[in-house]
Amino acid sequence: MSARYDRLVAEAILGIDTLWGGDVMNPSGMGRFIADSWFSDEPLPPAYTHAAAAPLRTSGGVGAKTPDVKAIEAYLAAVDVPGAIAGLKAEAQALPGLRRAYTEGMVEAFEVMWALALEMVRKGPAVPYDRCVRASCGHDPRPSDPRARRERVAELLARAGHPSQGGAALLAAVDGWRSARMVPMKSIKALADAVIAQYDRLAEAGLAAHLPAPLRAVPRANITFLPIEDAWFSGSMNYLGRARKPDGSPAFDATYEINASLGISVPEFVQLVTHEVVPGHVTTFAYLQDLYVRGAVGFEATVQTMNTRGAALSEGIANNGILIAYGVTEIEELPDEDLQIGLLLALLQDDAKNQSSYLTWKEGVPQAEVAAVLRRDFLVSAERADKLSGAWGRHPLLGRMYLPAYKTGTECVADLRRRYPAVKVLPVLYGCSGLVDVTTAEAALK
Repeated sequence: MSARYDRLVAEAILGIDTLWGGDVMNPSGMGRFIADSWFSDEPLPPAYTHAAAAPLRTSGGVGAKTPDVKAIEAYLAAVDVPGAIAGLKAEAQALPGLRRAYTEGMVEAFEVMWALALEMVRKGPAVPYDRCVRASCGHDPRPSDPRARRERVAELLARAGHPSQGGAALLAAVDGWRSARMVPMKSIKALADAVIAQYDRLAEAGLAAHLPAPLRAVPRANITFLPIEDAWFSGSMNYLGRARKPDGSPAFDATYEINASLGISVPEFVQLVTHEVVPGHVTTFAYLQDLYVRGAVGFEATVQTMNTRGAALSEGIANNGILIAYGVTEIEELPDEDLQIGLLLALLQDDAKNQSSYLTWKEGVPQAEVAAVLRRDFLVSAERADKLSGAWGRHPLLGRMYLPAYKTGTECVADLRRRYPAVKVLPVLYGCSGLVDVTTAEAALK
C-alpha cells in the first residue's frame, strides 16, 4: 500500500490515542491506552510528536476528571484527527477485499472514538450505546446469560470438595476453592516462568505445528512479569517489540504488569498466562511482527488498537488460548478439572464484563447494583466486581466499546475452531492470510 495510507493509519490511531491521553511509547500499561503497540521502526507521526501532544497526554486527555480544554483545543488546531480518519476511509476504497473490510472496520471504530471524545468535552451529542457496540463487535448489544457456566462450575466444585446449593452458597464455594489455591504474589515470577514454559511446549504442537514454517521459529513468549502496586487494572500485557538482536532482527519482547493485590487462584493464573502470553496476546503480537518484517502484512499490523473488531478477535484468540494449546475445542476436554474450573471462572468474568457494559449503558443500572449482579450471578471476586462495574464499566470509552468485545471474540473464535480444522483456521486467526477481525475471519477461511 502507499506511504500515504501508512501515514494516515499512524495519524488516525495515534491522534485518537493522544486525544484520550494515551502514550504508545510508554513501556507501562499505566501510560498506554488505545494504541497497544508501535514496533515498525517507522518515525512517529506529528499526531504523537507535535509540541501540543505531550501536554495533552500529561493532562489525561478528554478522559481526565477535568479535561484541559485549552490543551485539547491546541492539539486539535495542530493535528487534524478527523481529517486523518476521513482520509483513511477514502484510501480504503482502493484496497483489495479483506484488507478493505478490515480497514473499514477500523475506521468505523475510530469514528465512534472521535465522536465519544467530542461528547466528553461537550462539543458533540451523546453517542448511542448501540453504535459503540456495533463498531467494536459488529453486532447490536446483547446481555450475557451465565446460567450454563455457573451450573457447570457448581458441579465441578462439588467434585473438588466444595459443594453448594446455589446462591450465596455457590459464591462461598468459589471463594473457598479459590482461597485454597491462591497464587502467592511473592512467588509470582517463579510461577509465571514455570507456567509459560509449560504452555510454550504445548503450543508447539497445538499451534505452531499448524502454521507456515517461518512462524515456527518465532519466540512465542519473550516476556517479563512485573508486579505493580495500586493499579486500576488486574494486569496489563505490554508488547514492546522494539528490542533488536545484533543482526537487527526483532527480539519480540514484552512485559506483563500484574496488580500486586490481585487475588487469583493457580488454575485461573494458568488461564491468564495462556490468555496474555502463549498462545495468546504475546504470541499473536510476535507473529504479526514477524509477518510484517517479512512483508506478509501491512503497516496497520504494527499499531494494534483497542476498541476495534480486530481487538475483539485478539481477545477471542486469547480466551481460547488454553484450548488451542491442548488442541481441543471444548472445556470438558481439558485434562484437569481444576483447569476447567479456572477457565469457566475466567469466561464468566468476561461474560460479566459484557453484562456490566449492558446494564450500565443500555439499562442505566446504578454501579452498586451492577457490582452485586456481577458478584452473585457471574461469581467474580469482590475486587473484580468493583472494578468491572466502576473504573471499567462506567468509563465512557472502555465501558461502551471494549467490555463487550471479550465475549464477542471468544464466541467467534470458539465457533470457527469447532467448524474448521486447526490446520486451516489457526493460520487465518494468527494473521497468515492478512489481518482479519470478528466480522471477516470466516470470509478468509472460505
